Parts: sequence; structure tokens; C-alpha cells
Amino acid sequence: MIKNLLSLFCAAAVIASSQAADDSRPNFVFLLTDDQTTYSLGCYGNEDVQTPNIDQLGADGMIFDKHYNTTAICMASRANIFTGLFEYRNGCNFEHGHLLRKKWKKSYPMLLRAAGYKTAMAGKIGLDIADEPEGKGKLPEDDFDWWGAGPGQTNYATNKNKSMVKYAEEYPHSTLSYGAFGQDFIKEAAAGDAPFCLSISFKAPHKPATPDPQFDHVYEGKTFKKPENYGREHGEHFSLQSRQGRQFVRFEEWGYSDRYDEVMATYHQQIYAVDVAVGMIREAIAEAGVEGDTVIIFTSDNGFFCGSHGYGSKVLPYEESARAPMIVYLPGHENSGKGLRTEALTGNVDFYPTMLELAGLEVAQGIDGKSLLSIYDNPTSSTHEQLPLINVWGPKAVHSYGVVTADWKYIYWPYDEGSFEATEELFFIREDALELRNELENPAHSSDLEKMRQRYDGAVKSWKQKAVPYHNYAPFGDLFQRD
Repeated sequence: MIKNLLSLFCAAAVIASSQAADDSRPNFVFLLTDDQTTYSLGCYGNEDVQTPNIDQLGADGMIFDKHYNTTAICMASRANIFTGLFEYRNGCNFEHGHLLRKKWKKSYPMLLRAAGYKTAMAGKIGLDIADEPEGKGKLPEDDFDWWGAGPGQTNYATNKNKSMVKYAEEYPHSTLSYGAFGQDFIKEAAAGDAPFCLSISFKAPHKPATPDPQFDHVYEGKTFKKPENYGREHGEHFSLQSRQGRQFVRFEEWGYSDRYDEVMATYHQQIYAVDVAVGMIREAIAEAGVEGDTVIIFTSDNGFFCGSHGYGSKVLPYEESARAPMIVYLPGHENSGKGLRTEALTGNVDFYPTMLELAGLEVAQGIDGKSLLSIYDNPTSSTHEQLPLINVWGPKAVHSYGVVTADWKYIYWPYDEGSFEATEELFFIREDALELRNELENPAHSSDLEKMRQRYDGAVKSWKQKAVPYHNYAPFGDLFQRD
């Protein structure tokens, strides 16, 4: 047994050594924000904000307009990103459990490092690793060459993040400290022989709103245009179940109802600092002479309502919550620098196979993600026909399961206790991206409803067949089944 394991280890070492000598393998910079809505960026059509560095990244690369986080909450979303698996297959979320080490061993940072990449992680990693389903979780800091991450939500004060203390004097607010961390890592890694993978998970713009005061002037006194679906009157057609969680009350509690400009100024100020940090990192890439060798991915772990439909926060499967900004830049590609956009349906499980494919590594069969490279080659192409939208966190009343295609979204709310009845919703998002109309009772779309129900039933079947046998995921296969 030991002899066989040693043989496998030696074989892996030979492969990694061979690949390390291959200078054609790209570097990766993966940048993740926390709770960022699409309309917080100029390149997504908001003329009220200043995001020049991210906008430039979009112009240099490709902007994805239909990118979804299949679970719109940070812990599960990050597990999706690391593993390329939907939540019920990676088994990780609040109220359920930690990511198991057997899953983590196949994560993109672990596979890239085993293949000879120098790896770094900074910011809010957002999950712990456990050996067993009921085991105690711990941070995987020993699994990276450079570590600047921390437990839980981390802190906006740099000096309160143990792994980032050395940056605290020059960068007292954590957002720019991560930019500085990225600069230092890129400088050192680029001087070596191995390719590198830098993953930064900014805390911003997650609540509690704590912007860097040096940017107070950017949006001081600013009035922001509200989205057309802003306010309670544009959420009355949503399910009663969706109003039972904290997302509904936070419309008022967080000031969207009566202090919109003030709240959004703070929100956008936090993203402005992220934009500055992105500029710092791109500058370091250029100075290190690896601009032509470094793939950059920018996205968020989920979107944010910001008052749309009279909701705050995230979690729910509606557009502002589940959809997020996403930009990919492949230097030297014939489609880079053209300011191209795509409406191909993509998910947060797709980064995993994309990076592995670019690194020349075998992508395991049966994962849920699809490589983005074919879309980058042809922005009108597609990979996913549908993606699931999952919420099994929070009060039982708001648990939901849905499927989204490039044109349609179907959501099933199973809670039927007391005065509640199980509820269906159907949105024609191709023509109604603001989800202002529930088409469930529209006879003109009866055939579309049946098609989406069939897609949904297939997604429930997949849950039943593939859900991990731990962390209480299997029972949801029955809960989500339509009567």
C-alpha cells in the first residue's frame, strides 16, 4: 500500500516538475468581491459611479452579462468557486457544515499548487476545512505559499487581520492592504521560474458599511439614479415566502427606503477602493513584465438587492441577488481588447474548469462547471442550457430551488405551512430582466411554463441522485419535489 502511494506521489512530482518548466502556462489573478451588484460598475451601465480600473479590465477582456452565483451567499458561493460543484454536491454552507478535506484536496488552489504553481490567498476566504462531516473546521493557511486571509468575515481594519498586520501602517483600511499584498506577491512570484495563482477575496462591500475615509470625497453629496424596479411596489408580485427572511426587512432597516443616496454613496465608495486595489494589482503585473502571461478574473460571490423590489441583502434567487458582475481577461487572445460582451449563461462553478484547462491540467469528469474558454473564443456560443438557483439557508419559509436559462427563470417555493401555499414563479428574463412580471398565469407562456417545469423536475432529480450524504442535503430532494 505504502509502495503504491509513493509511486503515485513520485509520478505526480514528475508531472509537476515537467509542467513547471513549461513557460507557456499562464499566471492567474482571481479577484472576488463580496455582495457586489452588477449596477455598481460603469461597464455595466451605471453612469453615477467611478470604476475606471475595472471598466478598463472589461474593455481589455470580456464582460459576462448573464453570470449567476448558483447559491447567492458567501460561504456556499466560495465552495462552488473552489470546487466547481453546486452546493448540494460540495456540502458546504452556513447551517450545514464545513467543506470536507476530500473536496478541498481537489480545489483549484490545491491542484494548481500540486502542478507547480506558486499560490497565494488573501482576504475573506469565507470557509473552513474539516476532515469529517462533524469535524472541527480550520483555515487552510498551510496549503498556500503566501497567506493573507483570515477567519470568518475578517475585518475592515487591517491591524485586526493577523495575517495582514505588516500592511496596517501604510494601509489601515483592509481593501488597499490586499492590493499591496497582491503587488508584493506578484513581484516575488514573477521573478521565479514557476507560474503563480493569486486569489484575493475583498471584504468590500459587505456590511457593516465601512468605507476607506480617504475616499470620502468621491461621492460626497451625490444623488444616485434608482433602478426601475426599486421599491416595495415592484415586489408585490413576488412570493409571500420571499418576504419572510431578513432580505425583506432590510429594505427599511438598512436605509434603502428613506436614505437611499447616503446608503448607496457608502456602498459605492467601498467599491471605489476595490477599483483602486485592482489598479494596484494591474500595475504590479505590468511592472513585473508578466502582463502578457497573466489571466485576470474579476467577479463577486453574489449580487445585492440595494432596494430593488423593496428588498435588501442577497440570498433570494432574483436577479439582483443571484446575478453578479464577471469579467475575464485573456492576454493575447484575438478577442481581447475589443470590448466584447457575452450573454452566455455562466455560473460560479465555471472558474474551476477554466483555470485548470488553461493550466493544462485534466478537468475531472462529472463536475458541474463548464470552461469559459469556448465562450471567450465565440461570445455568441453557450455551454450551460440551465443552472440551478439554490437557497437552503435561513428560515424554512424562504428555502427555494429554481432553474435559470438564458431566457427564462422558474422558482419553486415549497413552504406550505399555516397560511402559506407552495408557490411557483416564472419570469421571462430575456425581455423582463427587472423581473417586473410573474408570467405564471399568462396563457401566452403556458408552453414555456411546462418546459421550465420539466427542467426544474430534472434539477430536483439531479439533487436526489448527487447530493452529498451528509450535512442534511439529501432531504431537500424530497422537499423541492413538486406535488
